[in-house]
Amino acid sequence: MPTDVAIIDFEPAHRAAFEALNHELNPEWITRYFYIEGSDQKPVDNPQQYIVERGGHILMAVCGGEIVGTCALVKEHDGVYELARLAVAPTAQRRGIGWALGQGMLGKARQLGARRVEVLTISTLLPALKLYDKLGFRAASLMPEQPGDVRMVLDL
Repeated sequence: MPTDVAIIDFEPAHRAAFEALNHELNPEWITRYFYIEGSDQKPVDNPQQYIVERGGHILMAVCGGEIVGTCALVKEHDGVYELARLAVAPTAQRRGIGWALGQGMLGKARQLGARRVEVLTISTLLPALKLYDKLGFRAASLMPEQPGDVRMVLDL
């Protein structure tokens, strides 16, 4: 992890930064690869209620006093979590921040007693696929009605 970056726990005061990282700061890849609406929008608009209060966790990456990255761990069901909403501001990419967020979140998953962490993404996001592979995730079959075209899992 870069020495000038700190990984911290999400606080309600970070809501605007979480939303910005998931929309405004990354509009090109979000709008090119994803369409966020309805129930998908709720965790972005209110991460405290839809992620944290439901047994998940959010980490934020801070550099120079600015929040430059985020990652969520969404509780799916008993012992299974989804690694989601991993985003790094374009100005802070290629510095190991995504790796640091992923590592931090896998540590948090272990603390929460997770037995499996899953990732849903799309095959055209090659940097993301490379990161998830480096973190130890392996390809798995998609379940019916899951978004994206790639599902990866990591058994803890």
